[in-house]
Amino acid sequence: MSSVLVSADEESGVAVVTLNRPDRLNAVDLEMAGELARTWRELRFDDSVRAVVLTGAGERAFCTGIDRDAVVPQPSSPYAQDDPLLGIGPKANDLWKPVVAAVRGMACGGAFYLLGEAEFVVADTTAAFFDPHTTYGMVSAYESVLMAQRMPYGEVARMALMGTAERISARRAYEVGLVSELVAEGEALRTARACAAVIAGYPTEAVQGTVRALWAASEAGRSRGVAQAPHLIALGNTAGEEQARLFSGRRREYRLR
Repeated sequence: MSSVLVSADEESGVAVVTLNRPDRLNAVDLEMAGELARTWRELRFDDSVRAVVLTGAGERAFCTGIDRDAVVPQPSSPYAQDDPLLGIGPKANDLWKPVVAAVRGMACGGAFYLLGEAEFVVADTTAAFFDPHTTYGMVSAYESVLMAQRMPYGEVARMALMGTAERISARRAYEVGLVSELVAEGEALRTARACAAVIAGYPTEAVQGTVRALWAASEAGRSRGVAQAPHLIALGNTAGEEQARLFSGRRREYRLR
């Protein structure tokens, strides 16, 4: 079964892209990373699709970042880092059709590569957001750079530095602007599709030009942060064995705020 499902409604002009690994909390393995990149590129050429909703299968998670079982070979040079998540978002694949994210359950770590490239986020009351990197001895670089475009500095810093000890509730995410609309449990996808259908009904060129303009408005700061990310990761990440030890010994308790 495909790890990315796409369903399009020609009448509304909306396509729904679903991360389809619910048994792995929609964690991204290398196959899914490739499928996402292909999906965004294919949607560029489908003129019947004028807006996209991105969601996750199941009730437990939108996405929990990269699958810890994924094997990503790395070059020996400290000046080169291969990150398979850099190519999973719509903007990374030059798609300027608007993307609305519908979040249910957990969204953490590498999920922010996707949320950071969506135009806005709709979440239900079960949603919770956190960044586990520091807990496992890893630098939160790309994730923090993307979230710094969506949330106040203090909120991004707290999420990144507190690691798995805290989760941001759907209510708090709405209060700080990460989430644009908070809806009842199970209603995120329906609400996101309704928003996307409205946008899809507007002239395509005006909509895509607006998306591109909005992205450009934050491009300078984002580009500078992304340029530093590989070096910070190379310098700051602990060895893989130590990361595994920290992961296996992590505390399961967390505070929801």
